Formats: sequence, C-alpha cells, structure tokens
Amino acid sequence: MKVKNLRMLYRKILLCIGLLSFIYSCNEDLKPSFSDINITTSNNKLVEVNLPKAIGDDSISSKINSEINKTVAAALQIGEQDSATTKTVEESITLFNEEYNAFNTDFPDVSLPWEAQVDGEVMFQSVRVISVSITSYVNTGGAHGITTISFLNFDPSTGKRIQNNEWIQNKEGFKSIAASYLEEAVKEDGVLFESDNFQLPNNIGFNESGVILLYNTYEIAPYSTGIIEFTIPIEKVQAFLAF
Repeated sequence: MKVKNLRMLYRKILLCIGLLSFIYSCNEDLKPSFSDINITTSNNKLVEVNLPKAIGDDSISSKINSEINKTVAAALQIGEQDSATTKTVEESITLFNEEYNAFNTDFPDVSLPWEAQVDGEVMFQSVRVISVSITSYVNTGGAHGITTISFLNFDPSTGKRIQNNEWIQNKEGFKSIAASYLEEAVKEDGVLFESDNFQLPNNIGFNESGVILLYNTYEIAPYSTGIIEFTIPIEKVQAFLAF
C-alpha cells in the first residue's frame, strides 16, 4: 500500500514539474516572430530585396520593421545615405530604377547596367535582444560594387532599437578585449594595427557564439582588405554588458 502511494505521489510530482515547465516555456516564447519576404515593384528590373519581417504585436513589430526599412532605404540611396528621403522600400526601389533610366538617357554610350541586392536575416533572438543583419550590394556602373553590412539590435519587449552605448556597460573594458581580437583577426591581412587609435565599429551584434564586431570596407583598411569581422565568445565580455 505504501509503495502504491509513493508511486502516485511520484507521478503527481512529475506531472507538476511537467506542467510548470510547459507554463515557463510558454512565457519564454520568443516574440515577435519573423517571416521572410521579397519586396519589389511592377517596373523594377534592377533591385532584389529579401528581408525578415517582424510579425505579432503590432506596436513592437512596426518599430522593428520601420528600422529595417530605413536601413534598406539608406542602402539604396544614390549619393549620401544620410540624405535618403524615401519612406518605404518600394519607393527606394522605384527611385533607384528612375535614377538609372535618367543616367542611361543622358549617357547612353558609357552607361553600364546598375544592380542592387539587399538581404536581411535574424542573426540572434532571445528574450533580451534581437540582432538583425542587413547586407547590401550596390553597383551603379563603376569598376566594382560596394558591399555594406549593417547590424540592428532590438529590445524584444518594446521593439526599440538598442544603440551600442546602451548595452555596453563598461566601454573601456569591452574595448580592451575587442582590440586583442581585432589584432588577431587582421594579422594575416597585413593591416597595420595601432592599439592607441583603436575604435569600436558601428556594427556590433550577437549570434549563438557571442558578440560579432564588423568593420565595413574602407572603415579601417583599404578596399583590398574587404570586410573585417570577428566574434568574441560571450563569456569573455559578459561582465562588460548591461544584459
């Protein structure tokens, strides 16, 4: 009789543990979720855009999607990116095509085909942070196109974009670790590394392995070096982060 009661008690305990685990996992569901979309227009012949779109809570998703769209618009801007005036990705695609048509009309003998491709992906998602990468390749008829990568970090609870100075709690400590990893990353490329002039890149994000730091072409080295990217294991810098 005692054995039977113990078995029943054991089963009840297991059931409670299972129920609590289920409730906890529901509360820890990663929100918002994302779907992959392709954006184009009826007269588009030059631009390919593939992006993650946040779905779910409208107040959160709209903020995330707005920031992603701003980044794409800036990438497709002809001239200074800061001067982008388009409000939607579709408008940016249309303007890019119109700029090419106008240039081709003015210089038909020297005009080369233009092209642009923008691809986005969710690099990392947790209850604390969402990291999105936007990679753009734009060629407006020059000797070569330019590839640019932008990292966007978001607060999943609000959809607000998190700036680097908001999540790096100890900047000097973080810079010290990052400098050593950058020195190792550029060693084989022959890039002159000066620790006294070291600056963190604009693009810092997260993946499953840790914190990614990325310098775009021309940011700290000549074009031939290309993009410089390296990952610092999270345990090496966790003490310097706000979360």
